[in-house]
Amino acid sequence: MPIFEKLKVLLSFDVAIWLILAATLIIIHLKVIPYILTEILIVIACSSTLPVFFSAIQSLKNKKISIDLLASIALVVSLIEREWSSVIFINLMITSARIISNYSESRSHKAIESLLKLKPQKAKIKNDGGFTEVSLEEVEKGDLIVVQLGERIPVDGIIEEGEAEVDQSSLTGESLLIYKKKGDEVFSSTIVNSGNLIIRAEKVGEETTFAKIIDLVKNSQKNKAPISRLSEKFGTWYIIFTFIGSLFLYGLFRDVNLVLSVLLVSCADDVAIAIPMGFITSIAHCAHHGAIIKGGDFLEALTKLKVVIFDKTGTLTHGKLKVENVIVFDKRKPEEVLELAGSVSLNCKHPINQAIVRYVEGKKIPIIELKKFVEHSGKGATGIYKNKKIIIGRASFFEELNIKITDRQMKIIDEERQEGFSTTLVGFNNKIIGLIILSDEVRPQVKETISELRKLGVEKIVMLTGDNEKIAKKVADMTGIDEFHANLLPEDKLTHLKKYLSKDYKTAMIGDGINDAAALSLADVGIAMGTIGADAAIESADIALMKDDLTQLPELIKISKSTLRVVYQNLLLWAILNIMGLVLVFGRILDPDGAAAYNFIADFVPLLNSLRLFR
Repeated sequence: MPIFEKLKVLLSFDVAIWLILAATLIIIHLKVIPYILTEILIVIACSSTLPVFFSAIQSLKNKKISIDLLASIALVVSLIEREWSSVIFINLMITSARIISNYSESRSHKAIESLLKLKPQKAKIKNDGGFTEVSLEEVEKGDLIVVQLGERIPVDGIIEEGEAEVDQSSLTGESLLIYKKKGDEVFSSTIVNSGNLIIRAEKVGEETTFAKIIDLVKNSQKNKAPISRLSEKFGTWYIIFTFIGSLFLYGLFRDVNLVLSVLLVSCADDVAIAIPMGFITSIAHCAHHGAIIKGGDFLEALTKLKVVIFDKTGTLTHGKLKVENVIVFDKRKPEEVLELAGSVSLNCKHPINQAIVRYVEGKKIPIIELKKFVEHSGKGATGIYKNKKIIIGRASFFEELNIKITDRQMKIIDEERQEGFSTTLVGFNNKIIGLIILSDEVRPQVKETISELRKLGVEKIVMLTGDNEKIAKKVADMTGIDEFHANLLPEDKLTHLKKYLSKDYKTAMIGDGINDAAALSLADVGIAMGTIGADAAIESADIALMKDDLTQLPELIKISKSTLRVVYQNLLLWAILNIMGLVLVFGRILDPDGAAAYNFIADFVPLLNSLRLFR
């Protein structure tokens, strides 16, 4: 039985118990049926105390002290004193808390169940006569999958034939249709809204992006926020103190009714349920809108952010560099320089190399086969063609290889950089033969996002980039960033990030999650943006934003602050209501029945406050 169905059964069972308890309580006080029948109802109502006793015993077996232990003591004393109304009120209180908790969990699990419903169950594998429909478990990597208009794509893969508009809202939360053509990547659970596709399966089953998202959402509830762990520790000591205090009161006054009244006011599990309920609700809400948070600890950390560090390429900028110009330094044609550069770039992951490959393919320039390809992270790449080395990369990389850069070449490079362009040199046979000039655009929402972050309490915003000083300054000026560090290799970014880490506040690192995986793991909160289809990003980040939208970051901080505000409100309400209850008990205003009724009503306040987060 699915989790959501189990929760619904538990919810229905608890509602039935609640109705029986409420009816019994009314009948006892109104005395509307014969005494013998009233006693039978009392016995039935009292039997609902058994789950409380079992829960308390199980907690003790696990060497934990739960609120059910305190409730069990109050129940035992109430049963001995034949305070039937108190017994029923305690059970009403605990049952009500369970109902609200199960309702909250069912709402959260409903988000997971609704995601699971989006998972395709069958796939159409292409064959000579058309296609064969099989179960999803039978699909293997490399299979050609036919997806027709209106159908969900069952795998992550590459389009081999066809073009279509695809609805990716199941992954990104964004309803805008995305145009896809041959060679583009598509993802499981997304819908073909126009056209037909033939897709080569790259990831199947639990390897797909969609499956990883479901797994993350399920596991996110296991990582408790520090305030949740703190409240659990406080709850343990609170129970011990209440138990010892009750024994002291009995020894001092020998008044069972007073002790019972104190226990009844004190035995509340409202906060124990209300606090985790708030975090679960907010995490489920974020997942529904394309932001996967791996646990309550990271949601709470967002409220303490003082430093936010951005990677530039692919985060502040689109990361889709485009070739603007090719300057040749010998008698070759630009097409020859691009042919060599494209051949080395083909297997590189750096955005500059990928931009060169896109440009070369668009110009229909052939790619040549190389030997001994080597990528030097953050520097460049090399390959062998006709026993001669092709080199592409930074000027500093060429200097490392003792390849001379002339004054004229350096002057051109500096001029292009001052204009805000990225450059990469191309060498062949230990000689520089050309310079490729590229540009990138700042995302339109960056300035607005940075302004919003400052309003939310972020004190320092930093940009780290492998680009040169001129480009970095241009982007910083356009976006309003406080501080930047340029010409960085991947290991340099880690060195700079370490300088901003502190025990006094939280530091977030935001990147594309592919080249920044190590930095995302090191930061207090690693946030990967536009991670749809990027396994490294999903695994290394604490928060994964499935779409390329920086405005989600301020929204997440607002949600985290709202969640913590509700949690602190609940703690304050709990303290005030408990103090008021004890004052009424010691003032002899509340007897055991009154204390039980007071606690029953007071318990709803924090729980209902947490339910506000569903909005």
